[in-house]
This record gives sequence, C-alpha cells and structure tokens, in this order.
Amino acid sequence: MELAFSPAEQAFADEVRAFITENLPRDISERVEHDLHMQRDDFMRWQQILARKGWHAYTWPVSQGGPGWNATQRFIFEVISGELNCPTIQPFGPRMVGPVIYNFGTEAQKEQHLPGIRDSTVWWCQGYSEPQSGSDLASLATRAEDHGDHYLVNGQKIWTSYAHYAD
Repeated sequence: MELAFSPAEQAFADEVRAFITENLPRDISERVEHDLHMQRDDFMRWQQILARKGWHAYTWPVSQGGPGWNATQRFIFEVISGELNCPTIQPFGPRMVGPVIYNFGTEAQKEQHLPGIRDSTVWWCQGYSEPQSGSDLASLATRAEDHGDHYLVNGQKIWTSYAHYAD
C-alpha cells in the first residue's frame, strides 16, 4: 500500500503552501498562532483573499464556481492551512447553505445568494439549537407559517453561531 502523495498531489501541496505563504496577512496568522480573538474583518479579509484565488468555496464543483478539488486536494489544503496558521474558513455559507442552494434552490435563490457566499462578501450564521433539542435537528420545534407574501417564524433558539458577525 502506497501512502505517499503522487507527484501531482505534491505539486498541488507546493502550490497551496506557496500561495498561503505569500498571501496570508501576518497579523492574521499571528492571531491564529497565539490563539487571540479574531474579528469579523480578519476572517473576511482572509476569506476574500482565498475567494480571489477561487479557493474560498473549496468544496464546490467547478460548475458552481468552486475549484472542483477532489478529497485528497481538500485534505492537503486543510492540513497546510492549519500548519501555516490560517484562520478557519467559516462553514455556514460555503459548506452548509451554499451546497443546499446550488443543489435545491430556485434560479432566483442561486443568483441572489451564491455569489456572496462564493466571494465571501456575505457572512451566514446557523441557528439550530433549541431549549429542548440541543443540536438534534429532527426534534426542532421552530416552524415557519406561510402568510402568503411572507413567513412568520415561531420558536426559540438558545444560541446562534456567529449571529453577531452575520449579514
């Protein structure tokens, strides 16, 4: 069994390492390295640098504006990002909402939401947890009632991840 990266995978790793080394702002990498508080602007600045390279939505297929990386490339990117003290890419837009929209959304929803997710100009949050459910999504009680031209959402949340940063 061969556990080494192929020459193409090693070349990809070299490309990722070079890009991050040349483009990750030092003040951001120092905050990550020393486990200091990250501001919204810190996350957004790094994510937008990645977006200009086409790497912010790195799990997305080419057809949706992503790089179309395979599992090994995504692994390489994540490992090197950690080694070089990159901030975590916030998952709510590119990893949670975006794939649902590009797989199941209407064309209008895709046009409205995907560019901002892909380019990291819009920050999404998540609001799953409820007092009686925790993160057990099957037991959530919050409901959206159709009122014709709008929905009325009834229920309660006990926390919403990064709500204070979200657009």
